[in-house]
Amino acid sequence: MDYTHLSEFAVRPGALTLWRAELAPGAGWTADERPLASVHVHHCRATDATDPRPGRGRWIGTIFEMDAPFQPAHWRETARRWHARHEGLRTTLTRHDGPEPERLICAAADLGVTAEPIPGITGSREINEYLTGALESRLSPLSWPHCLLATVEHADTGDFTVLVAADHSVMDAYSQAIVILELRTLYAEVARGEQARESPTFGSAADFAQWERDTAAALTPECDAVRYWRRFLDGSGGMLPRFEPAITARGRAATDGEPAPLPQTSVSRKLLSLSDLEQVERAVTDRGHRLSVAVFTALAIAYRRAFGYLSLRAIMPIATRPDLRWLESMGWFVNVVPLDLTLAPDLDLDSALESTRTALRRTRTANDATWTRVLELLNCTDHPRFGISFLDIRALPDHQLVESLRGHTLRAESDSTDEVFFWIVRATDGLRLSTRFPATFPEADMDRFLAEFTRAMREFAIPQAAPVRATTTEPAPLRVPAAARA
Repeated sequence: MDYTHLSEFAVRPGALTLWRAELAPGAGWTADERPLASVHVHHCRATDATDPRPGRGRWIGTIFEMDAPFQPAHWRETARRWHARHEGLRTTLTRHDGPEPERLICAAADLGVTAEPIPGITGSREINEYLTGALESRLSPLSWPHCLLATVEHADTGDFTVLVAADHSVMDAYSQAIVILELRTLYAEVARGEQARESPTFGSAADFAQWERDTAAALTPECDAVRYWRRFLDGSGGMLPRFEPAITARGRAATDGEPAPLPQTSVSRKLLSLSDLEQVERAVTDRGHRLSVAVFTALAIAYRRAFGYLSLRAIMPIATRPDLRWLESMGWFVNVVPLDLTLAPDLDLDSALESTRTALRRTRTANDATWTRVLELLNCTDHPRFGISFLDIRALPDHQLVESLRGHTLRAESDSTDEVFFWIVRATDGLRLSTRFPATFPEADMDRFLAEFTRAMREFAIPQAAPVRATTTEPAPLRVPAAARA
């Protein structure tokens, strides 16, 4: 499952329809005393209410092909049941000048779904371009509905493609992955005339927000998690870390004045075949480590070899569903923890793996500490600019079925001049990586970094009669981040 732009997914031609939730005539919103999650509030405050494209760089989603005939009435009921099930999708907020926005909810019984056929837009490219524009202009944390659906009916094959797109405030990466099978199951239930499956695992995102805010309120400047974050920020001049090579490249590009923002470069590719990856997994397991440890170790080795930096420092998004009741919920259940990987100079693989495992275990100190609240306590107003996440798709239910439905998770196009993010997936067919980075950063340099990452991964599978040392090519001069030198 790749994490890509919509423009990188080849939608088959067909009849396009948008679907959105609406309130029944006479229905209204009810004030709810449960707060919004900390990151939700932070997200809303960062949104310009006058921006004509509030979804630009901010929406996320999922696209897949439904393996069933398209029945508009069945799909409408499917979409209604989905919104009714998840309280987060039935939530919006007040807009006032108070300390923070307040939650409003509508009753599940007051929900309807309206269809908006888009005539004349039937080709693959036209569908992608239309949907990209619609999602950028319509999706916002400030305006409900915060989620839009689209279907593309394929008359030649009798099936249809489904797009689910949402403002980040009501969906996270795990939600993106599990929504495919949820909608497929709901559609089948509707077609068979069955009631929707009930489960205690469809917990309310609003209840989670209450839990998260209570946990955040208990943080103090002297608790272990905040002190851990303080040491991490001290390593980059009190700010969140950057992907240093891109910052350096941006500085060179701006010598004649600040350039106008350009769309970021996006790369999605398979780095290791399944057979090659399985060799690596067996070798890493024999050493007593998980694949995730190998992935982050290889990233740190590649950062050293390609660019010469002693440490790989970034933030790492993690899933925060602290109880099984939220296992199948739609919402933003994500925290951010510090990632600081410093390997020994000789890059002995066994030592490097052990160092990485120790560093990853250390991040657990911050797992339940809401990162936005931590930054407030530390008077840090910075925002993440360099992030890395890893997902083993085998942890998801029926992951092979998802692959057969051409399931892809989607991210909006960004024009940030300093953000670099990596999403690494252990997929059913091998190791896949997606990244976005500033247009000013040379693609050749990123290709070199990804090549070094791939080479480092392969080295884990080499029999270790003797330690594999750093490199067979000339390494880059060692560097420390600019912020750390300040």
